[in-house]
Amino acid sequence: MNSIFLTALIFAPLLGILVLLITPKTNVEAIKIVGFLATLPSLILALIAFWQYKAGAGLEQFAVKYEWFTFGNKDLTGEIYGSQVYQPISFELGINGFSLVMILLTAVLSTLAAIASIHVKKEWKGYFILFLLLQIGMLGVFAAENLLLFFFFFELTLIPMFFLIGKWGFFEKESAAYRFLIYNGLGSAILLIVFVVLFTKTGTMNIAEITAMFTGNSDAMFLGEVSDDLRMGLLIALLVAFGIKLPIVPLHSWMLKVHVQAPPSIVMLHAGVLLKIGAFGLIRFGVGIFPEQFDQLAFILAILGVVNLLYGAFLALIQTDFKMVLAYSSISHMGIVLIGLAALNEAGIQGAIFQVVSHGFIAALLFFLIGVMYERTGTTDIGKLGGLAKAMPLTAGFFLVGAMASLGLPGMSGFVSEFLAFMGLFNEMPVVAAVGTLGIILTAAYLLRAVLGMTFGTKAAGYGEKVVDLRGVEYIPVFAMLFFIILIGVYPSILAQPLQDTINAIILGIGG
Repeated sequence: MNSIFLTALIFAPLLGILVLLITPKTNVEAIKIVGFLATLPSLILALIAFWQYKAGAGLEQFAVKYEWFTFGNKDLTGEIYGSQVYQPISFELGINGFSLVMILLTAVLSTLAAIASIHVKKEWKGYFILFLLLQIGMLGVFAAENLLLFFFFFELTLIPMFFLIGKWGFFEKESAAYRFLIYNGLGSAILLIVFVVLFTKTGTMNIAEITAMFTGNSDAMFLGEVSDDLRMGLLIALLVAFGIKLPIVPLHSWMLKVHVQAPPSIVMLHAGVLLKIGAFGLIRFGVGIFPEQFDQLAFILAILGVVNLLYGAFLALIQTDFKMVLAYSSISHMGIVLIGLAALNEAGIQGAIFQVVSHGFIAALLFFLIGVMYERTGTTDIGKLGGLAKAMPLTAGFFLVGAMASLGLPGMSGFVSEFLAFMGLFNEMPVVAAVGTLGIILTAAYLLRAVLGMTFGTKAAGYGEKVVDLRGVEYIPVFAMLFFIILIGVYPSILAQPLQDTINAIILGIGG
């Protein structure tokens, strides 16, 4: 039964897609219900896997491996093809503590984003088919155990996102969609080149086997010469490919367009999960496969992290549109991920991973509230939203709570991640870390300026007096995300325990 558990978790949304295909597009209520219900099986299975793990069950029980295809005409292991010896490529799925946490984050936010989709105005059938296809891609990325399958799911996220932005976005949606596709397509091309080189040098697509060979923990022989220069080149290529996704300045401009022009329910997934694929890739492939070379680039990564942190914070401070404030805030907060990874010690890496999860929930919460606010007022201009606390007191209050979480208020998840990441960097590069702390101060400044300007500023004539506050199902995403933000903040061990094995493996790989 466990052999199909992970397959069912990832591909369960396909059932919803099939039902939607035969549902008349005029039956809007049925489409909404099916679209929401189709996200639940993956969420339920992810919760079951997490609680089984917490109860002491091993994650290896969920591994899936089926022979997929071989090279050449003969179905034999060790087939000679192009003068190289290649293993057959298998369909392999599996999870470790890190990927389990990411799968749970994806499943939770997918269900909550499906609820947030009530604000979509047109063509529900096509929207939810693409939405569920996107969910399959996101879940698959974190469970793939070989390079080809990872790349397949990685690419699968691009297609639905392109159409979801371009069809259901705002005024400049086509420009945002094409910019998303061009930048991420370039990253995919670079990633494919790296994967092909790894395959030709190792003869296998299995990520664990490749990691073991490159870190010296395997007796298997390389099929070709793998020099230090080649390793460094591959790592730099990975940094560019996943740096576009994260994003790392100056590869960030496409993300600003997406955050502003995509529908808020999709930005919840983009900011909450898709950006995190960049961090996941850097950790699994960058640090995992090339630990020595990663160590050599640690100082540069720390500088890039501080640049991200300060650049995003400074520009967020001068924005007049709240979406742009949060877009630059995402760039700034991804700098904390780079800072933690650059430390290459237990505290820093733990802080980076905590930041990945924490920012996922916080960004999704704030963009959901933006969707509610835009639905009522028709604007996200800070100057036109003065006095929001009087018209929409609950929404304004939750905005303030989300801002507190984002700026690292103790007792919330943002504090834990920032504290660990900076503690790790202070142990290794105290001067760089000290400069980076300016970003934390700026974060408080730009978030409080924006939120207080909207909620308690002088009311402008941007919307009517009688606007409706949060109501009905809109409370579900807000309370659910706040629950996880506070849970991680007051009980960080709920994340620390499943992440420990991953962190130990990384530390061992870099010789810690």
